[in-house]
Amino acid sequence: MPNQTETIRKFIKCLNNKDEQGGFWLPNIQRPFVWKKDQIERLYDSILREYPIGTLLIWKTKSELRRRKFIDNFKSGISLSNFYIPQDNAQKMMVLDGQQRLQSLFIGLMGSYDGEELYINILSGDIVAPEDIKFDFKFKPKSSTPFPFVLFKELVFTDNKPKEIVKQIVSINEVSEKQEDRIYDNVELIREVFCTQENILYQLVDSVDRPNTYTEEDIVEIFIRANSGGTPLGKSDLLFSLLTASWEEVENNMDELLDDLNRTGYKFDRDFILKISLVLLDKGAKYEIKKFRLPEVKEGIEKNWQSIADAIRYVKDFIYGKTFLKTDKTIPSYASLIPIIYSKYHFPKTWGDNLEADLVDYLIKVNLTGVFGGVSDSFTDALVSTVKTNEGFVKTEIFGEIRSKGKSMEITKESLLSYHFSSKELHLLLNLWYGFNYQPSWEQNKPQVDHIFPQSALKSIKISNPETGKMNIMKYKWWDRDQIANLMLLTARENGAGNKSDSLPNVWFSNKTEDYLKMHLIPNDPSLWELDRYEDFIIERKKLLIDQFEDILYIPKTESETKVE
Repeated sequence: MPNQTETIRKFIKCLNNKDEQGGFWLPNIQRPFVWKKDQIERLYDSILREYPIGTLLIWKTKSELRRRKFIDNFKSGISLSNFYIPQDNAQKMMVLDGQQRLQSLFIGLMGSYDGEELYINILSGDIVAPEDIKFDFKFKPKSSTPFPFVLFKELVFTDNKPKEIVKQIVSINEVSEKQEDRIYDNVELIREVFCTQENILYQLVDSVDRPNTYTEEDIVEIFIRANSGGTPLGKSDLLFSLLTASWEEVENNMDELLDDLNRTGYKFDRDFILKISLVLLDKGAKYEIKKFRLPEVKEGIEKNWQSIADAIRYVKDFIYGKTFLKTDKTIPSYASLIPIIYSKYHFPKTWGDNLEADLVDYLIKVNLTGVFGGVSDSFTDALVSTVKTNEGFVKTEIFGEIRSKGKSMEITKESLLSYHFSSKELHLLLNLWYGFNYQPSWEQNKPQVDHIFPQSALKSIKISNPETGKMNIMKYKWWDRDQIANLMLLTARENGAGNKSDSLPNVWFSNKTEDYLKMHLIPNDPSLWELDRYEDFIIERKKLLIDQFEDILYIPKTESETKVE
């Protein structure tokens, strides 16, 4: 991926220009331009101060994809559809990363912002507090902007030499000798930075001359990684810009489906919807762009979209209404839903009360044990194949297939007590335990995981350093403090300022009812709430946790028989 450089003036002329390597354009996936006037003005100040503006990422391709022009005359609320251009298989240069910067440069040098053009105070050049601005750029109306503001694009695109430009400015404005020197310095700097120095640095990903090195799959991955610091993007985002315009209706329908699915706290995304669409069409779970170019896949999704969407909606309503997976935090892996959705789509008549009970058991076990954590698409395909072979979701067969892949679904005492503050399965376990409303109307009212013995108090306990004899070694490490036996779930109000916060248990529990202690599985012995009894507290609370989850714990037969005796 070689680096290339160009002057700002020449590069800006390449945007929207088919005569320059096919033109530089924006793929339809790129988010709308969001910079404000002051952000653009600051960018120009940074460039003129010769600050680096970052590396752009450009894709050279002949793919037929949906793309749009850079906006010259930007207006608030502008519709991007006005800038779409017809698809073709001609060579073109697509800007994968750097849209906001290039769009800002294009507006300032080739257009306007809400009817105002970019001017520079040609006498500026001293740092001005508090904004720390050195070169004063401002968007202003062209018809009523007096000196010392000068239209910036005229300074960049003229072919006159700096001396001639300065002569023209001073001939129509009264300036002192000192001001004339400042004008000359600024004009010379502008010409150097924008017209002579190659300050545009970009990496070129060439799929025209190196098609085997940079396939469309590679471009998707490059694009996702390049944009990972901004708005989260998935494969589907670029995928839709690669597919034909006939997909616009599917894209709109998908956004409508996602709005419905995520209204109650889930985070389904387009990648998941497209993946499950492939599975439902029996094309396998592996997410490849080439599959979506197959006529039977494109036509299959379009033709069966309503049935696909209905199956996904039904399963979402089922898990929200009849399981403890009521929000995104309680679903460690959305892939666990794929065999269920496949069953609902292809074998709807098998759905009933008995099946729903089996599905709840399946979801609890596979999500609490992390069965789907880091699994391959072939694992998902194997479970789907089991559903297909049995013409429906048969729990015993599914569990057998999972075990045949070397996966364990047994929730043992040890695995239960190994959950900690950062475990992705923790919220599902807490929801099984408490049954709290995980999705209140106001985000700030969500229940919070709290340390019973505060972190700050446990961190303050030190033991002797065997090498120096000093009391400077922390007694309780993170796994001692963050273990599930030291956690409980509180409402946001309970855990806020003036309530629990960092209160020690001997203070927080002192006025609590027996029912409150029982709900939180707190040993009903006040002496265990003292800081110096922390380890004894943990021992007793582990016993209460094991009793609480006895119904889902796997207990070896010999131990069970001993317990009965």
